[in-house]
Amino acid sequence: MPEVKPMFREVLPKQGRLSMDDVPTMVLCKPKLLPLKSVTLEKLEKMQQEAQEIIRQQEAALKEQRQQEQAQSQ
Repeated sequence: MPEVKPMFREVLPKQGRLSMDDVPTMVLCKPKLLPLKSVTLEKLEKMQQEAQEIIRQQEAALKEQRQQEQAQSQ
């Protein structure tokens, strides 16, 4: 049988380890940011602001109507 020459030459270190054991370690992941307000709370706040705006408009219309009535009665 003819002798087959390897393509790569074997290299052994003169100092240090020949092999390294794989030791499982903890991996820190990027923290997940949670919203300060939930979607439901944001919807409720929006509904409340809309209701307050409607009340302000109604009060302004009522005040204007009273002023017109007073102007007509004078």
